[in-house]
Amino acid sequence: MRVEELTARILKNNPKMDNYQLAIAVSKRMDELLNGATSRLKIDPKSMKAADLALMEIAEGLIVVTGFVDIQK
Repeated sequence: MRVEELTARILKNNPKMDNYQLAIAVSKRMDELLNGATSRLKIDPKSMKAADLALMEIAEGLIVVTGFVDIQK
């Protein structure tokens, strides 16, 4: 699945998340993967980029994104 489709799917399923929060979540998971964390997908992690793998894990719901505060104006 293309990056744009994965991003759209994640944002549709998480209406309180915006593009910037998703970018932060992908970056943090990517760092974990590059530092030796095991992928939760049944895919060889060497066959794709860490950023794509992180995005796929979040899209599949294998990684739960928490910790963002909803600020009401």
